[in-house]
Amino acid sequence: MASKNLFTDKVKITIKSGDGGDGMNSFKSYKGKPACGPDGGDGGDGGNVYILADAGINDLLSFRYTSKYVAGDGERGGTNKCFGKCGADMIIKVPVGTVVRDLESGSVISDMFAEGEKKLIAEGGRGGKGNVRFTTARRHAPNFAQKGEKTQPHEIILELKVIADVGIIGFPNVGKSTLLSKISAARPKIANYHFTTLSPNLGVVKYYDNSFVAADIPGLIEGAADGAGLGHDFLRHIERTRMLLHVIDVSGSEDRDPVEDFVKINQELKAYSKVLGSLPQIIALNKCDVYGAQENVGRFKKKYSGKYKIFPITAVNGEGTDKLIECVFNILKDLPPVRRIESDESFTYNKGGNLDYEIYVDGDAYVIVGDLVDMLCRNVVLNDPDSMAYFQKILREKGVISKLRAMGIQEGGTVIVGDVEFDFVN
Repeated sequence: MASKNLFTDKVKITIKSGDGGDGMNSFKSYKGKPACGPDGGDGGDGGNVYILADAGINDLLSFRYTSKYVAGDGERGGTNKCFGKCGADMIIKVPVGTVVRDLESGSVISDMFAEGEKKLIAEGGRGGKGNVRFTTARRHAPNFAQKGEKTQPHEIILELKVIADVGIIGFPNVGKSTLLSKISAARPKIANYHFTTLSPNLGVVKYYDNSFVAADIPGLIEGAADGAGLGHDFLRHIERTRMLLHVIDVSGSEDRDPVEDFVKINQELKAYSKVLGSLPQIIALNKCDVYGAQENVGRFKKKYSGKYKIFPITAVNGEGTDKLIECVFNILKDLPPVRRIESDESFTYNKGGNLDYEIYVDGDAYVIVGDLVDMLCRNVVLNDPDSMAYFQKILREKGVISKLRAMGIQEGGTVIVGDVEFDFVN
């Protein structure tokens, strides 16, 4: 899941919210008065798991070394009606722009789009009720307590998509990082060899009292859409951009044809995503100071001047970049802002609420399964009459008894609820 280089922008991790603490089953007693009534307290709730967007983090590298994140369990309830301590929350910090997905379904849990954004993704288990909670006018000494709710681990995918207004694209060593360093305060690594840049670099470009964010997107070569070079690792970052600035080595210093370079990169964009292929694009013909570049500038303009805005530049000294920035800003004014990826806002693991159940026939038995059964199994003490009375009351209130009758169960028919098996009585 991780890149071979140190920059990591896609990882799989396991999360688990805390288990709820068990309720306490106890009775207050004094010297000479051994049973003065129930006093068992509730168990503490388990800790929640949150995702927090942190602008101080640039990639997902830390998740390569720690892949399991577990919140604290709630403590057991105490005597004298004391509540158990709640489990500690787990807060997972990720870079701004991280998309959180459920591994099994692929559903987008959240797009961590803004600095400081916090998303609850797994609720802790609820603490069990102590026996004092089950006292009624007819039940003065309940001899049972509720167990805490247990939670399950879940696997999620963290995928970083850089948020920028402009994506600077092109073949390796065409001057993308040099251009970014000239038009912004960014200081990316610059050297005369391929794949000098191994991670997207962001820079804020000033235009009078306005500004926009540009990202130098590395790793694009022929076959990038199929994973060649660093293509798959970084094509996803262009999806966030509003427009593209395509840098071409117009000097042909790499023994490639500049026109063919332009065609190949655009083919890769369209092969990866129709959205990328349709983004507005302007062209920066770089290295115009190199001998022979002007001839290629003429060829390029002859072929594409009617379709794209073309700017001959020399990134190393900033020549031609002022008009380039002005053009980018004017195009951005008419483009919609960067949008967050739509997510299922209601998606939360272990989220309590509906106690759903299903009934199916297995031979002569009627088997009840679902969240309702899980709740009952935590609450019921089989050898306690009061607990069994509570069990039967819940079945009636939730419509289980009525549904069994509607399904045609007969007197004495077998009903199975978790580990509990009993004969049906009309």
